[in-house]
Amino acid sequence: MKLTKHHATKKASTVPVSRALTPLWPIRQLQREIDRLFEEPFGGWLAPDGPIFESWMPAVNVYEEKNNIIVKAELPGMQKEEFEVYMTGEDLNIAGERKAESEEKRAQMYRAERYFGRFHRSIPLPAAVKAEKTEAHYKDGILTIVCPKTEAAMHKPVEVKFD
Repeated sequence: MKLTKHHATKKASTVPVSRALTPLWPIRQLQREIDRLFEEPFGGWLAPDGPIFESWMPAVNVYEEKNNIIVKAELPGMQKEEFEVYMTGEDLNIAGERKAESEEKRAQMYRAERYFGRFHRSIPLPAAVKAEKTEAHYKDGILTIVCPKTEAAMHKPVEVKFD
C-alpha cells in the first residue's frame, strides 16, 4: 500500500501577465498570501460559523470637514430601535443587535453570509467634539453621525506677515 500526501491545488492567478511583471508583483503576492491566511484561519481547522467568528462589526467611514467630524456606518436592514449611538469620553459608540429572520432558519440553507447578533463599535474621533450637539440620521441602511468640533479643535488660520 502506497501513501500519498494530498496537496491543496493553488487557484489560478487572475492577474494578467503584463501586471504580474510589474515591480509591485512581490507586494501583490504577499497581499494574496495574507488574505489567504485570514480566509482560512488556523489552516481551516476552525469553521467560520464557530464561536470565535460569531460577532460582526458594521463598516464605518470617518472623515473630517471644516467644522464637523462625520461618521457613516453601514447598518442595512436594521430598525432604529435595534441600535443606539452614544458618546463616552472622546469615543463615539454604536451598539445594537441584528436579529436573524425566522423564515431562513426553517429553510434548508445553501449559503449563509449575513451576520446576525450583538455588536458594539467604539470609534475614537480625531478631534474634540460637542457631544450635546451631535446629530444622527438613518436612511437606506446608512447611519450618518455629524459631530460638531469644539472651538479648540477647529483649524484656525494664522496670518503670516512679511517683513
